[in-house]
Amino acid sequence: MGKYFGTDGFRGEANVDLTSLHAYKVGRFLGWYYGQEHKCRIVIGKDTRRSSYMFEYALVAGLTAAGADAYLLHVTTTPSVAYVVRTEGFDCGIMISASHNPFYDNGIKIIKANGQKIDASVEEKIENYIDGDIEDVPVATKENIGCAIDYAIGRNRYIASLISIATRSFKDKKVGLDCSNGSASSIAKNVFDTLGAKTYVINNEPDGTNINANAGSTHIEVLQKFVKENGLDVGFAYDGDADRCIAVDEKGEVINGDLIMYICGNYLKECGQLKDNTVVTTVMSNLGLYKALEKAGMRYEKTAVGDKYVCENMMENGYGLGGEESGHIIFSKYSTTGDGILTSLQIMEVMLEKKQTLSALASPVVIFPQKLVNVRVKDKNIVLNDEDVNNAVKAVADELGDDGRILVRPSGTEPLIRVMVEAKTEEDCANYVNRVIDVIKAKGYEA
Repeated sequence: MGKYFGTDGFRGEANVDLTSLHAYKVGRFLGWYYGQEHKCRIVIGKDTRRSSYMFEYALVAGLTAAGADAYLLHVTTTPSVAYVVRTEGFDCGIMISASHNPFYDNGIKIIKANGQKIDASVEEKIENYIDGDIEDVPVATKENIGCAIDYAIGRNRYIASLISIATRSFKDKKVGLDCSNGSASSIAKNVFDTLGAKTYVINNEPDGTNINANAGSTHIEVLQKFVKENGLDVGFAYDGDADRCIAVDEKGEVINGDLIMYICGNYLKECGQLKDNTVVTTVMSNLGLYKALEKAGMRYEKTAVGDKYVCENMMENGYGLGGEESGHIIFSKYSTTGDGILTSLQIMEVMLEKKQTLSALASPVVIFPQKLVNVRVKDKNIVLNDEDVNNAVKAVADELGDDGRILVRPSGTEPLIRVMVEAKTEEDCANYVNRVIDVIKAKGYEA
């Protein structure tokens, strides 16, 4: 982790942790970095937060001052920026969003020319420039100053690409969409309406401050209630920038990212389209998913937490499906990042082809109870290297055997140690988690 950039860009409270000056400097550096040998073109998208407009203008000022041309997609999704960068020859893309965070936070995600998240080495250079550790980059003058260009057509091409992916009509299917008052508000309903669904939409009226507020994939109970009350066949909830999708089946039960990976992985395997019969997950995926994958004859890879790492593994090995329990699902045939709306379409594809309900498709997966506790500590590295802590973790792992697991890892952005246990019962989970936390506290590591 860098000083400013985490696993998903530069994120923090607007004008507190992430300021307009930061955004200007990011724009200045990127405009210079990608424009050293040619006139560079950078495309920008944003979500519906009030501060997104401020950051958009600050980025444009920095980019054009450095001589780059800035192409504006306006309110759009993170995966649409990745699509446009990758398919239309841009040097890089910028998405202004703090994803599932509350409206007062914001973030800057940078996407390189191949549609993947930017390399850590470039992030480090940007951080050094922000902190003044490298000399100022030159500004453009006269005709070399860049310009800002309306590029809403790029978003429209992305919408057309989504529609083209579907191979059958959604006619007579009653589909609920929770757009989280975010980026999906400008895209999702149009896609489902065009494909013939009877589309029911909630949280589709962003006002700059209601993004993710009691809405979307982090408040799935809202969509669960909506699906049951309206007798819908399926529901899909997105986060603020629509790179996540959590589904709800016809019974109102949650179908999270692990279940989605099983459903889509099993279907792709049956179609002979799952390379090496392998799904890429993070270490946070549930043990129940792994047992179900094994039973269905599928393999799995595990990466660090973050769809960035999932994508890197997939691209390196040529795998077609991967993701996170949180709903970042990557279908590498179509995308280089998590794409909530694309994930919805793929789920619809399986339901229609198999002629089964979503609950039936997910039924082979038995999710293990899980408990995750965050412990605020003085020094994460000292805790992770402590012999007594490690012995406690090993003792729990030995007792769980094949009927559970324990994972202890540091937060990537905060002074926290995350202790997670999966076991047969919630009581077992709590007991095992507390055993490890008690050791951390007894050693005086708690902050």
